[in-house]
Amino acid sequence: MTVSKKIELFPEQQKNQISLLKARFMKNMKNHESLAWSNLQTKLESNAEKLWSLFEMERTGGEPDVVGYDNKTDEFIFYDCSAESPKGRRSVCYDREALESRKEFKPENNAIDMADDMGIELLTEEQYRELQKLGTFDTKTSSWIKTPIEIRKRGGAIFCDRRYDHIFLYHNGAESYYAARGFRGSLRV
Repeated sequence: MTVSKKIELFPEQQKNQISLLKARFMKNMKNHESLAWSNLQTKLESNAEKLWSLFEMERTGGEPDVVGYDNKTDEFIFYDCSAESPKGRRSVCYDREALESRKEFKPENNAIDMADDMGIELLTEEQYRELQKLGTFDTKTSSWIKTPIEIRKRGGAIFCDRRYDHIFLYHNGAESYYAARGFRGSLRV
């Protein structure tokens, strides 16, 4: 995903965001033991657009943190690591088509457009399951995940949560929305 408009943070916001990300990175070293903060900091300082996306992930309650590194592309991989689905991204249906299909009681937004506006991607099922290996997430909430085209063409969308110490994958109409369902995102820097 790319953010369609050039977006930058004020210098003080940049400094605060990098500080916050560093503190979280250091606190959760078990999730990325072989990675060096200095390499990531250099990338963050030279990429204002990605730093803005991380700021938006933070602002909406995602608590982004590094969960991996792609050697082939030389990119750090961030996921939303908040215990529950990010609070500022709940009560949304799956996508614009689903939003427009609702005749009444429309939610304010949809997961796909919000993620696009933030410059992030919804987690896939595989990514969601990877995240759950790092901790316990979504025990009271659920998160929309990237839905295969075949399911979406039939009006559905999929979401996941963790209950009874197991990861569950469910389906729902894409136009549905609930106070306890949001979405989690990923970003490569």
